[in-house]
Amino acid sequence: MPDPIPTSHLLIPGAGWPAAAEPGAPARPQPPLPNLTQLLLHMAPSGLIECEEDSPAMPYELALAQLNGLPAQPGLTPWAAFETGTTVTPCAWVKPCHWLVGADYVQLDDPASLDLDETSSRVLLEAAAPYFLEDGITLSYRTPQAWLASGEVFRQLPTRSLDRLIGRRITPAVFDASRSGSTVLRRLQNEMQMLFYTHAANDRRLQQGLLPVNSFWITGAGALEQPPTPLPGLQVEARLHAPALQQDPQAHALAWQAVDADACARLLAQLKQGQAVQLTLCGQRLARSYRVAQPTLARRIKHYLGLKPLSLGLEEL
Repeated sequence: MPDPIPTSHLLIPGAGWPAAAEPGAPARPQPPLPNLTQLLLHMAPSGLIECEEDSPAMPYELALAQLNGLPAQPGLTPWAAFETGTTVTPCAWVKPCHWLVGADYVQLDDPASLDLDETSSRVLLEAAAPYFLEDGITLSYRTPQAWLASGEVFRQLPTRSLDRLIGRRITPAVFDASRSGSTVLRRLQNEMQMLFYTHAANDRRLQQGLLPVNSFWITGAGALEQPPTPLPGLQVEARLHAPALQQDPQAHALAWQAVDADACARLLAQLKQGQAVQLTLCGQRLARSYRVAQPTLARRIKHYLGLKPLSLGLEEL
């Protein structure tokens, strides 16, 4: 008899436990996560995605791509097309951002920390759009933090996830790898730095104590010939993501306890009702999936007697 179709699949980016602040330092104690512990007691590994540290994509992004029937090759998943329902026309996300410029690198701040409002974002887009249009790229507003760019240059363009770059030093080699040596996009980035530097919208931001928008990053490029069918029942739990990227162990532990108390509790309740639930835990290097399986008697006895505590494996992600 074939396996039943899962009625719920919980995917958790940022699930990996933050590494110790210094090499050789003792591991931080993990908070009790009773619902996740019970889930894993009744589940078995069903899939694994591994990423090198310099991969252009995060493990959770590759897992999401696979689950939604998208190309899962790192750096080539057409997220902009998928998330906007765009077909045939190549497109990408243009993310307004702030770069801290050093002698031989730039550091990319989290675009979400800019507190960019709709009015300022639209004004900057209006100023930038004619420059992009000269190179066959059409810009359209979607959110304050994301503009949709459409044009042939994005059809086969490898890009890097912002999550791989935020807060890190970006060298010229990263720029070259991220844009496939595209002289068009390199020139546009230089032009936007000069345009935004003297723009009135940034003058107002500086007066308000906010960082200026001085560049942009391109991500999620590609094209879809037809819209894929999203996986029914897929739930992405995002509360762990930000504290994991920020390497904030206290905020991460509190977020995990909140997720365990509701999202994991709901999945556990569905499992106990006989539903074929699935779980995917994602960190910086790995995405590990689980499906319902009957635990061995010996494993359950050892766990319940406290002879062999169940390892959650969060430090390995």
